[in-house]
Amino acid sequence: MVTIIKKGTPKKEIKKLITEAISKAPKSNIMKYAGALKTDIDPMDYQKQMRDEWE
Repeated sequence: MVTIIKKGTPKKEIKKLITEAISKAPKSNIMKYAGALKTDIDPMDYQKQMRDEWE
């Protein structure tokens, strides 16, 4: 969503436009990402592999 605020718009009107834009924004449920990942990969080995740090 794009909100256009022109030069000279009163502060009250700007706050109203911003409030409307925020209230219309889609809300996402981030709780589905909470918790630990269950994996058999060692985190340090994976990090070294991604960074290509093998000695």
